[in-house]
Amino acid sequence: MKKITPLIFVLLSMLSYINASAQSLIWKEVLPGVWKGVAGKPEAYDLLKASGASPKKEAIAKIGKADFPFNRSEIAIKIIDGKTYLRFPLMKEEQLYGFGLNFQTVNQRGKILQLHVDHYGGTDNGRTHSPTPFYVSSKGYGVFINSARYLNVYAGTAVRKDSKNKPAEQDRNTDTNWNAQPYSDAVEILVPAAGVEIYVFAGPSPLDAIRRFNLYNGGGCLPPRWGLGFTQRVKSLYTSDEVEKEADAFEQKGYPLDFIGLEPGWQSKSYPGSFEWDKSRYPDPEKFVSEMLQKNIRLNLWINPYVSKYAAFYKNILPYTCSHTVWNGVVPDFIMPQARKYFFDQLKNNQIKLGVSGYKIDEVDGYDNWLWPDVATFPSGIAAEQMRQTYGVLAQRYSTEIFHQQNKRTFGLVRASNAGAVSFPYVIYNDYYKHEDFVTALINSGFAGVLWTPEVRASEASEEWLRRMQTVVFSPMAMINAWASGTKPWSYPDVAAQVKDLALLRMQMMPYWYTEFAKYHFEGTPPFRAMNLEEGFYQSNTNVVTNKNLQENPYVLATVSEVKDQYMAGEYLLVAPMFTGNKTRQVILPKGNWYDFYTGEYAGNGEIITVTPGLDKIPVYVKDGAIIPMQQPLLHAPRAGVKVDIEFRHYGEKDGYYKLYDDDGETYNYEKGDYSWRTIKMKKNNKGEWEGSISEAEKNKPCSIGNVSWKHVAPSK
Repeated sequence: MKKITPLIFVLLSMLSYINASAQSLIWKEVLPGVWKGVAGKPEAYDLLKASGASPKKEAIAKIGKADFPFNRSEIAIKIIDGKTYLRFPLMKEEQLYGFGLNFQTVNQRGKILQLHVDHYGGTDNGRTHSPTPFYVSSKGYGVFINSARYLNVYAGTAVRKDSKNKPAEQDRNTDTNWNAQPYSDAVEILVPAAGVEIYVFAGPSPLDAIRRFNLYNGGGCLPPRWGLGFTQRVKSLYTSDEVEKEADAFEQKGYPLDFIGLEPGWQSKSYPGSFEWDKSRYPDPEKFVSEMLQKNIRLNLWINPYVSKYAAFYKNILPYTCSHTVWNGVVPDFIMPQARKYFFDQLKNNQIKLGVSGYKIDEVDGYDNWLWPDVATFPSGIAAEQMRQTYGVLAQRYSTEIFHQQNKRTFGLVRASNAGAVSFPYVIYNDYYKHEDFVTALINSGFAGVLWTPEVRASEASEEWLRRMQTVVFSPMAMINAWASGTKPWSYPDVAAQVKDLALLRMQMMPYWYTEFAKYHFEGTPPFRAMNLEEGFYQSNTNVVTNKNLQENPYVLATVSEVKDQYMAGEYLLVAPMFTGNKTRQVILPKGNWYDFYTGEYAGNGEIITVTPGLDKIPVYVKDGAIIPMQQPLLHAPRAGVKVDIEFRHYGEKDGYYKLYDDDGETYNYEKGDYSWRTIKMKKNNKGEWEGSISEAEKNKPCSIGNVSWKHVAPSK
């Protein structure tokens, strides 16, 4: 065997580099403000194919045209050894947001991440329930990598020797400003495949880029009205009698309740599952479901997709399952139509046809020692890694299809999601239980195209219970998850009255929540989102970073705060949760006048305020001129065709203008145009008094609005 001389080695290395030269990337504007680029030969299976998402083209067009946000020559693509290397430029003052559902940080510049579906383990390292490969810049653009692989991200951390903005070399011996993390001018992403699709979404604002991304992925979900009510998940081994007694207790005590979650014990076997009713606990499922519906209570069933050998369809589905098991149950290959038919037909025929309204899809996220390993094989030929990244998406997609076929909306829970799943009516949850981090995750959900619930399970004391309840009422799903604890809203007697008031407030605000979710669906605007997406937030000259922020992440520039404990809830509300032990807190108000949600009292304009709300209230502030629709405090969401009286509350001194969404609240008929937007206005008359008006109901359209009243919310004199 001939030896390779150093010269030959160098020549071979150069040849290898030439073969891996930069790709000539051609960008095509596929919709206004949306560009697609293709590097190399993308894999046949990706995130958009897994979800089956279809862009809402007309809605994207309404956002308007925009320029490509990069200098094309500064985007670098190389393919080396079957891997794709991507580089996008970064300006010095840019901040980055997104890269999935993070729990502890909002600003992502300076992070090294591996985007990998997993149970969240307490560190923002990319392993999370929705590692969405989409990031947003403070400069008003977004980038999406359409790959179902584990992606390695260097979000402005690495310094290239050919950098146009290379930082100056420093001598640590003498330079007191020496920095262990020098400035980097690029986002670099490694895709373990020989090609990939890349999408760039223009603004002009960061929120516009997010809207385009959400709409390209089908638009946000529009839950049924009952999904925005209150939900209680009962103990795992409850019987049908115990469930009915619990529902009756809510009614008798005057606590609202719209759907109950049944945990693993509804099945005859779980871990792995039979997907059949346990007849010892639920002897007559059809009668039970019917009686609960008569009480205006819907049922949501816990599942994980791993099939027991005792399941009736086990032998049929076995040829279409993974090489490895999870808890000794076989793993259906949802790419294969045969696997989908046997699995989802079981759900449809055994549960949904009885009237079951939704599912909680558990354990499709991780940990590594629970799920199939990356060496597993699936009969469809999809790699185990790709299946890991999309299994939660597939479960959402095909379960949603059943309800769509029945023309009945659903709203459920899931443990894993990813890009493309924006339109699916599922909310992410997990077993991690830090209140502060739950709020940060709620903020980051708006960058990831997902919904997140800061659920309540149990608490060490009544103060913590109430503080958690306050947050969950201002979130996508107002839920107590008592599968292990058996807690009820009234389990802490000294705050039971306040919890009831909160739950009833949730019901009063249903017209507002429903309209904000309609905006998510039709316009792509996340119903819960970060403060830095709010117009006027960065105009506040008090909005500066703290030393603590700089120590945690030196890439957070001194002109930007990492605000991870307050958020926007819909178009008009700023929510600032309180945590256990806190008597006061600071709230950053964007430019413009803001008012107290409860009293209408002026709060401030573009400044940091310190508030002491007391135990009973979560601080909430309203924009000047806002109109908040409030219905009667019902115990159940109104059914289709039922009219509800609404009071329109106006805040501040600006004239009010609001578009209120309406449809039947239960079916998918809105997809056929069976909906309306009612125009609401508030302005002063010639006498200086506030007067309201509402546009006429459209003929042959659903109308759930009964009597209307008006209130200008202002401090009592």
